[in-house]
Amino acid sequence: MKPGFYTIMAAQFFSSLADNALLIAAIALLYQLQAPAWMTPLLKLFFVLSYVVLAAFVGAFADSRPKGNVMFWTNSIKIVGCLAMLFSAHPLMAYAIVGFGAAAYSPAKYGILTELLPPEKLVAANGWIEGLTVGSIILGTVFGGMLISNQLSTYLLSFDLPVFNTGIDTAPEAAISVIAFIYLIAAAFNLKIPDTGAVYPQQETNPIRLVKDFEHCFRTLWTDRLGQISLAVTTLFWGAGATLQFIVLKWAESALGMNLSEGAILQAVVAFGVAGGAVWAAWRVPLKKSLNVLIYGVVMGALVMVLAIFRKDLIPDISINLGIISLPLYLLIAYLFLITIGWMSGYFVVPMNALLQHRGHVLLSAGHSIAVQNFNENLSVLGMLCLYSLLIWLEVPVSFVIVLFGSFVCLLMIYIIRWHNRNQMEYDSLHLIGEHKH
Repeated sequence: MKPGFYTIMAAQFFSSLADNALLIAAIALLYQLQAPAWMTPLLKLFFVLSYVVLAAFVGAFADSRPKGNVMFWTNSIKIVGCLAMLFSAHPLMAYAIVGFGAAAYSPAKYGILTELLPPEKLVAANGWIEGLTVGSIILGTVFGGMLISNQLSTYLLSFDLPVFNTGIDTAPEAAISVIAFIYLIAAAFNLKIPDTGAVYPQQETNPIRLVKDFEHCFRTLWTDRLGQISLAVTTLFWGAGATLQFIVLKWAESALGMNLSEGAILQAVVAFGVAGGAVWAAWRVPLKKSLNVLIYGVVMGALVMVLAIFRKDLIPDISINLGIISLPLYLLIAYLFLITIGWMSGYFVVPMNALLQHRGHVLLSAGHSIAVQNFNENLSVLGMLCLYSLLIWLEVPVSFVIVLFGSFVCLLMIYIIRWHNRNQMEYDSLHLIGEHKH
């Protein structure tokens, strides 16, 4: 990899670390405000809303200037949202500002890969970026859970500045102040990202023309035989992944008797599996073989359904000594199962992500193709989180929600596999994988 790739990885790691730690802090803040339970998944909904609303504009913005410059300014917007949450803005509104920055950040973050690297490096690059991103999700979720825990929050709140009153009096506020510093570290790395020298035509500034241009890009990817399959898979994955975050928290509470801080660790366990699967895919799956992994999406959905029957009281009350730590058997089984679900997810989504970026780069431009991808993926997130919030509001048992969720993923992945097979019967498009932009 070129040296600039590692700077991009560092910037992405710290920015994503802060995003995920902030989500846990925001959930704790909602608990502190005694907000209703259905409002918790709306945090993610407000975060991703900007990805959908701004999709027609952020691609052109990302292609209008060096990607490192774009990443710096959009990361600065995240800092503003973080500080707004710290100084009494409603968590939903403040997290929406962070989402605004993330929506503008994403086309530059992924688009720069196609500028910096040749097509044959994209699966490996995506594997490492996704692995590192998921690693940041693991650490960010655990870090957020640690920051709001009684022990660490008490330590943080014991610090007092002379003369100046910070107004930081609660565990979530102490956590958010630390997270703001993590965003500043990400900004420092953004400034070190090299200019790739990629130059695009003068970008349109008229909003109506931008929307029409986005519509053209949208249709181009959805009518491409390879683009439509990879776009359908990544759209499903991100909607399902965002919902699974909250399902795991609710499942940990009902099936395992865990609180928020402990449930956050289970989220991190899933993410650990995703990171492992992503790195394994980067090592094992070449771009030309990327469509061979579709079946793992069906397996992942089937495994999720098994969670519905797993409960703490079904497992013998014994502990397993693992050398440095001792874990209850039920928790060890839960960890292994969640890691497997995450592994399957990472293994099938990374090659699909790389294929989609490749086709977007060939057919469109780096920023515009990522903007189309973000629009579809986050529209899926919005729809699935709204449905999940409705089910929670209706007080549907979490086991029933899990079965609905897993069966939906299974059936949709089976349909996508059949769709791809029909495409191949009509026209063999696999030879297009790996072609250079023309």
